[in-house]
Amino acid sequence: MKINLEHIGNKFLPEKFKPHAQPLLRKGDIILSGNDENSASQRIALITFIIRVVSAFIALVSQILLARWLGTFEYGIYVAVWVVLIILSTITCIGFPSAVVRYVGQYRESGQLDLMHGIIRASMYISFAVSAFIAATGAFILYSFPQILTGYYTVPVFIAAICLPMLAVEGVMDCIARAFNWPKIAFVPTYILRPLYIIIFAGFAFLLNFPPNAETTMWAALLASTASFIIQYAILFKKLNKEIPKAKPTYQTKKWVLVALPIFLVEGFYTLMTSVDIIFVSALMRPEDTAIYFATTKILALVHFVYFAVRASVSHRYSAFHTNGDLVAFQNFVQSTVSWTFWPSVLMAAIMAIFGKFFLMLFGSEFTSGSFILIVLLLGIVIRSSIGPAEALLVMADRQKMCAGIYAVTLGVNVALNLSLIPVFGILGAAIATSIALAFESAALHTAAKKTLGLHAFIIPRRTPIQKQKGAI
Repeated sequence: MKINLEHIGNKFLPEKFKPHAQPLLRKGDIILSGNDENSASQRIALITFIIRVVSAFIALVSQILLARWLGTFEYGIYVAVWVVLIILSTITCIGFPSAVVRYVGQYRESGQLDLMHGIIRASMYISFAVSAFIAATGAFILYSFPQILTGYYTVPVFIAAICLPMLAVEGVMDCIARAFNWPKIAFVPTYILRPLYIIIFAGFAFLLNFPPNAETTMWAALLASTASFIIQYAILFKKLNKEIPKAKPTYQTKKWVLVALPIFLVEGFYTLMTSVDIIFVSALMRPEDTAIYFATTKILALVHFVYFAVRASVSHRYSAFHTNGDLVAFQNFVQSTVSWTFWPSVLMAAIMAIFGKFFLMLFGSEFTSGSFILIVLLLGIVIRSSIGPAEALLVMADRQKMCAGIYAVTLGVNVALNLSLIPVFGILGAAIATSIALAFESAALHTAAKKTLGLHAFIIPRRTPIQKQKGAI
């Protein structure tokens, strides 16, 4: 059923509002039903944005409930283990999620169905094998040398090792669905169902008198991850089998691995860079401090999902524009994606700056000490949003090695700042280090895009118009 916003507005809005509302409603109709690339990308971004709004709400509520059920000490243990698990699930895919997005788009354009089926299968097989090997190796080392970890971390870490392969393959399936412009399949299982199931399973466990601690919660997380994995796998491959013509898979594994590995470095450095503060807070401070810092970063997700939604919806379009070679059209699209990222991020950051303390109070009275930390981290996110998804731009335009180098240097800066500032300022030092690192990263990515691609990725538009040209960029 086609929705006509302009018609609905003309029918129900008061007469005095119609002249002002009609341009916006007309624009909404273009986004919802337009066939051009901008409309398609904006439509996917809108769907992704809505999913992320709902998921951010569910995640926030679930973390509030867990914090209140567990208390700061046990909650701090749980979030430390969960954050490391999420980091490893991203890294152990060794770059194949983004490689899938890139190659599926290319193979669909060229009609190479055999290679398209090959990259889909290979990405899942390889990600599972690598993540399972890492999980088994880590569990063996921990079993052989239990003194490596403080005792209360041991059992939750073993449970996390069981979760790891499922989360890694889920990350690949997310990107397979994104490559086919199926945002609901990509994001609903991971970002809505999984956190919802965690809180449901944990709540039932506590009602059945299981101890309200990190170990019980990790068991709930394992059950939730299994359920969301099975649902996503079943729906994704049912749709693939229905809508994509069948073909015997052809594998170019060496080529794909050589492309995926630099992307792996980019994403690995990026993931570590965005999580290094929590890692160091967990390592250098008490579980209670980890709980407060993590609760603050959870609230930030309400701002950061704007960037995530835009990145998820435009990455494959960057690849298409790069292949097409029209630099003018490419620049216009890049400028649009920067605007889509920056202004909503500024709005959400302003809201969070005003109401952040009240959100923190929901976790418990002891969490309000994170209010000033929230302001510092918001500043870093706004700075980062001023260049849009520039790292996706570089990766999709074959500049993944340069992007990896930028993230390696940024990670080094972030680690040095965290090691220097946390012992002096505590969790505030971690927030300062993160925001400075984000500013450094933004400047480096902007410069790289400008120097290597001739593209201006910044919220302030370029002063001189770009010259029209065709050919490889």
